[in-house]
Amino acid sequence: MNKTRQQELSRWLKQQSIISRRWLGLSRVLGLISGLLIVAQAWLLARMLQHMIMENIPREALLLLFVILILIFVLRAWVVWLREKAGFYAGLHIRQEIRRKVLDRVHEAGPAWIQGKPVGSWATLVLEQIEDMHDYYARYLPQMSLAVMVPVLILIVIFPSNWVAALILLCTAPLIPLFMAMVGMGAADANRRNFQALARLSGHFLDRLRGMETLRLFNRGNAETENIRAASQDFRQRTMEVLRLAFLSSGVLEFFASLSIAVVAVYFGFSYLGELNFGHYSTGVTLFAGFLALILAPEFFQPLRDLGTFYHAKAQAVGAADSLMTFLDAPLQQRKQGCARFNNNEPVSIEARDLVILSTEEKALAGPLNFTLSAGQRVVLVGQSGAGKSSLLNVISGFLPYQGQLLVNGVELSELDPKWWREQLSWVGQNPQLPAPTIRENVLLAVPDANAEQLAAALEKASVNEFLPLLPQGIDTPLGESAARLSVGQAQRVAVARALLMPCGLLLLDEPAASLDAHSEQRVMEALGNASRQQTTLMVTHQLDYINDWDEVWVMRDGRIVQQGNYATLASQEGPFATLLTHRQEEI
Repeated sequence: MNKTRQQELSRWLKQQSIISRRWLGLSRVLGLISGLLIVAQAWLLARMLQHMIMENIPREALLLLFVILILIFVLRAWVVWLREKAGFYAGLHIRQEIRRKVLDRVHEAGPAWIQGKPVGSWATLVLEQIEDMHDYYARYLPQMSLAVMVPVLILIVIFPSNWVAALILLCTAPLIPLFMAMVGMGAADANRRNFQALARLSGHFLDRLRGMETLRLFNRGNAETENIRAASQDFRQRTMEVLRLAFLSSGVLEFFASLSIAVVAVYFGFSYLGELNFGHYSTGVTLFAGFLALILAPEFFQPLRDLGTFYHAKAQAVGAADSLMTFLDAPLQQRKQGCARFNNNEPVSIEARDLVILSTEEKALAGPLNFTLSAGQRVVLVGQSGAGKSSLLNVISGFLPYQGQLLVNGVELSELDPKWWREQLSWVGQNPQLPAPTIRENVLLAVPDANAEQLAAALEKASVNEFLPLLPQGIDTPLGESAARLSVGQAQRVAVARALLMPCGLLLLDEPAASLDAHSEQRVMEALGNASRQQTTLMVTHQLDYINDWDEVWVMRDGRIVQQGNYATLASQEGPFATLLTHRQEEI
């Protein structure tokens, strides 16, 4: 990673700190108060030793100073705790906001954009990489200010008593940030490579885990295990590279801090022996001045030490920011964000004129298409895999760009309010997604205020009631992760019930009976056949046994609609549909 890119990422990270500037400001103020308390306790301790050793003041007379010193220790500990809390809340709020931006970006991109990308990479991006930015905001950013304020405060205190000690500290302090910056450039680059390796490993492992059954059936288990081992080894080596740089930065800090403190100690030692007679102001080098400087010298470098300790957090954050900025700045198709609407009660009709469906990378997926889906019409879209059927559903849903015209009730789709338009749609796909904990919550996902009668009707139409008695808590049974308690057919019926509960103008069905057993397939197709008569419906399917009473059948091949007509007409004439029917009968 070049220096310009690192500076750009650092600016972006600092810009995000505006989200929680109050908590960050409070953390800085508490850090400054802690610095003042450090100076106070050093002054009290040096004064007590001066009184006891040089002035022979009885210990009883110093009791008040001792009590004040103890109180300052307690107060400082409490302030440090408050500062940690403030930093934690600052990091928490910023991480939540960045995660919200990432999820909003995913939502804006749509399912067609993220389809095909490894799920493990998304999980790493949304979870781990954002989490790894916490220390940067909670500790490193406040510490950057304190690394300047506290040493300056200590120099102001030491200068009036001994200018040589203050000068030694002032001259050696810049060496630490200089070497930190040199080490940090390499650390940021190492962290970036580490995050990339982790994203690849996460995606690789999850994809192989999901395909474990296929890999074992084709005797590829050992080979893929070796691939995962190699990817893990690469990640381990990159992690060790990051750790080496982190230890190197700490070693540089400790070396220069120890060297500076040693020089201060040597100066006072020779001053007390009478070999050095400068640095004081007419009264000679006092024991108080020596103790004050030597007590504050480690504290002078402590903010810089802490900054060095947290410097790996900056390198880690810069590495994470590289992936986040790349994702957030990735060009999406600039679709018009229209605001047009039409009457919700108006039946939906769709007309395509020379429609060319584009991918998110501006490549043609299907077309040109010319068709009319009339209001209230029930149309089945069939064709071989890869013909462009799912792409047509995606472009109608507003998830893919297009060229040509796509009119909804006479209004160009790109001019419609996308959020409002999707509220007019209901959809059932081939892989049922049930994110909520129970069946009730999953069915009510889109219509949470539906009454009991509406819920019961939807469950009845989708034949969900058939298996509810088999569940221990009925409709309120916890389904577990990925709805593991339900079979695929049962989960699909729940998804159908969810679609039936939501009033819509256009029902889109994408292989709703795929991967179902014969009984579930019959139930699902019957429910959807009845539901399709209530609004305009477009269904993509390979199941040809349940479509003979639909209004029209459209046949797609190589991205074009090559046949249109009712089932009986297309079945009686030669062509692609008759060929599909023949293949279907042979499979049976």
